Order: sequence, then C-alpha cells, then structure tokens
Amino acid sequence: MPPETQLDYEVGYGKPPRHTRFRKGRSGNPRGRPSGSKNLSTLLNEALNEPVLVAENGGRRKISKRQAIITQLVNQAAKADWRAIKILLDLVQEIEARDAPETAEASFGAADEKVIEQLRARLRRTGGESR
Repeated sequence: MPPETQLDYEVGYGKPPRHTRFRKGRSGNPRGRPSGSKNLSTLLNEALNEPVLVAENGGRRKISKRQAIITQLVNQAAKADWRAIKILLDLVQEIEARDAPETAEASFGAADEKVIEQLRARLRRTGGESR
C-alpha cells in the first residue's frame, strides 16, 4: 500500500507527512557543527606546537612553546621557586604513574579482593578434606 493511502498515521504538529520527512541530499542537521571547526584540545595543541625564537648560549634557535614552557618551569624550580617545584613534581609523578605497568594486585578493587579471599578460603577447606 503506498504511503499516501495509509490512514493509520496522523499528520500534525511535529508529525510531518511521511513523503516529506527525509529528502535526498538534505542533511538532518543543516546548521550543525561546521566542517573544519576545532575543539579545545586541538586548538591548545596547535598553540603549544608553534615555534618561538629563544636566545640560548649566545645563539638563537627555534623551539616549540611547549618546550619553552617546560624549560622555564624547570629553571624556576632550580631557583628554589616552591610553586614551580610543586608543579614540576606533580607532573613527574603523573607521568611516572601513567608509564608504570599496572601490577595484577593493584588492579583489583575491594570487591575483587573479597571474592579472591572467599575463593582462597574455599580452596583451603576443600584441600584439607581431600587429604
């Protein structure tokens, strides 16, 4: 039966006729996010990767802003700036925690530990009876 002759569908507010619902070549979200737009993470990475000229040891060279920021942070920490030391140590701990392989024991939660202990107790009981 063609869509025009079906009488079970009510046309009204928010219910367009079925034959006009989806047109070919027409986006469902015409004013959605424009193509090529960038999110905050992309914009931040692009800004941090921009080159900057740095005078170092009597010469000039280009480094990224990211590298310049880290160099300045380390230099401030070396001058005993407590705030810079705190930021630097937090960064180092975060990087080391991310790079460290997770041990099997550390990956278990409290519920997992409880189940493991119950299994150990059950194995001890059955192991003692069978001997």
